[in-house]
Amino acid sequence: MFHSILFDFMLIGALGVGSQWIGWKYRIPAIVVMSIVGLLVGPVFGILQPAEDFGNLFTPIVSIAVAIILFEGSLSLDFREVRGLGRPVLRIVTLGAFIAWLLGSLGAHYVADLSWAVAFVIGGLFIVTGPTVILPLLRQAKLKPRPAAILKWEGIIVDPFGALLSVFAFEIIDFLTAEDVTANALLFFFFASFLAVVIGYVLGKCLGYMFEHGHVPEFLKSPVMFAVVILCFTVADEIAHETGLLAVTAMGMTLANMHISSIEDMRNFKENISVLLVSAIFVMLTASLSVDTLMQIFNLNIIAYVLIMLFLVRPLSIWVSTIGTDLSFAERTLVGWIAPRGIVALTVAGYFASVLLEAGFEDASILTSLTFALVFATVCAHGFSIGWLAKKLDLAIDGQPGVLIVGGSSFSAELAKVLKELKIPVLITDSSWQRLIPVRKSGVPFMKEEILSEQTEYHLDMTPYEYMIAASELDSYNALVCNTFVPEIGRSNLFQLTLHNRRGDDLEAMGNTIGGRLLFNEQATWEHLNDKVDSGYVFRKTNITNQYTYQQYIKELHPETLMLFVYKPSGKLSFFTHKSQPKAETGDVIVSLMPPSKEFQKIQDKIIEQRKESEEDQANHETKE
Repeated sequence: MFHSILFDFMLIGALGVGSQWIGWKYRIPAIVVMSIVGLLVGPVFGILQPAEDFGNLFTPIVSIAVAIILFEGSLSLDFREVRGLGRPVLRIVTLGAFIAWLLGSLGAHYVADLSWAVAFVIGGLFIVTGPTVILPLLRQAKLKPRPAAILKWEGIIVDPFGALLSVFAFEIIDFLTAEDVTANALLFFFFASFLAVVIGYVLGKCLGYMFEHGHVPEFLKSPVMFAVVILCFTVADEIAHETGLLAVTAMGMTLANMHISSIEDMRNFKENISVLLVSAIFVMLTASLSVDTLMQIFNLNIIAYVLIMLFLVRPLSIWVSTIGTDLSFAERTLVGWIAPRGIVALTVAGYFASVLLEAGFEDASILTSLTFALVFATVCAHGFSIGWLAKKLDLAIDGQPGVLIVGGSSFSAELAKVLKELKIPVLITDSSWQRLIPVRKSGVPFMKEEILSEQTEYHLDMTPYEYMIAASELDSYNALVCNTFVPEIGRSNLFQLTLHNRRGDDLEAMGNTIGGRLLFNEQATWEHLNDKVDSGYVFRKTNITNQYTYQQYIKELHPETLMLFVYKPSGKLSFFTHKSQPKAETGDVIVSLMPPSKEFQKIQDKIIEQRKESEEDQANHETKE
């Protein structure tokens, strides 16, 4: 089917992003959706053939995209994140990778019926997992911090080493079989790998220095960084093939551990670029497969090899390499199962298939089919099972969406108590012990941390919390907190208390563009809410049933009642805001702040009256004196 390259770009982008949306909407692995969509528009219906349409540009486009994705992933490899996990991670990426290489190579020879030469090349490549597949799965599964950190670090670090291991195996084969190859070629490979690390480290340090000392303006930082990433990858890859991935990983880790604020500021932009590239590249690669390649997947040797890799090689390499570490049985089981392969495996396998065929290894013709079979099988098996297995092993965060409240006060403490009674995960953070006094007395979870501090990121796991309420007494601080967490939580789930002064068009416009959604009603300022709680107002939970409908509830509502949120059986929360008044249905629970009962009010009035009389007596006594 003939169409322009521009149409191809449009279709790839639409299909990739659309697949991500479908994955998010229906809570299924987006990688699986992208793979299926790519197969449908490519080999099945022939709508798209990126490899043919893009011609010589296809490989460079994929290579640069993979380099950017790997760099973005390595920017999150801050050594502070693996405190206490250094030994397991080190063992997995060294001993574990070596065992996986040996076992994968043996399986490729004896099960997939490949020659020893081809088996050792492909065995090295198949140790990779990679950020293109691991990070989306971790985002979906909501694992606890320890297993999530292990899988992320393994995926990003081993990714370039898998490609290098394949190159190393090929160089060894070339040295042993070719007559005109000397030991100098092997020495050059090791030198080029070392040089790639040096290039990445030096460029990372130089870029970090320029950013830190103001030598690059803010509007140019993202373009400069991506230009340097492409420079780093290209220079290293021109020296020796596949060392470019090692160079960009070294560069990313260098920048990550310099702790530069401007790098953190660009994190969300980089993540957005990475998501777009992963979507596009996965569709491109699967769409470029031929029908013959797909048919070859059903070869019994290939199927048997995939099963061996899934159920023997991966679990055994993890269990053996983590002997003597502090990983629990559950953590070793989960990490030993989850190892999806992705873009790097597909791209590098295609390169080695052509190189090995040119070298006279005819059995290399099945490498692309073998690799895609493993990629698709692992993506489906691990994508659909990671959430279920993590829950079974108690390594997943509770699926109930939680609420993070920023700012300690009487109102915050009582609101958190109600959320806790509804079994909703809740946490209150504040940097002041004084403001946390009512919170500590109420018995709800709290943390004395400044939520905007960089250190808090390593002490506070944000995974359980889908909603955030900025509830301090300062409007500007609440707005700043909400703005900071927009990329992580989403503007629709960020809330702040009503502004103290909402007069004027400028303030009204600011409320629509800066900060979170304004809660409850226009009187619900910090002082107003805390005064109500301190004067005896109570939080009430009202069940909406067929007998007691939402309309009846509204009809009987006390005029002083402040409706707070609706809790649905699914765990979803719908907060009342200035612009949103959710309606409750049968089975929902409405939580409101209501005036105290008449009996309680009488006691309160009596206490207030006695206090006034005491103050008057004291004043009269002082006057007489």
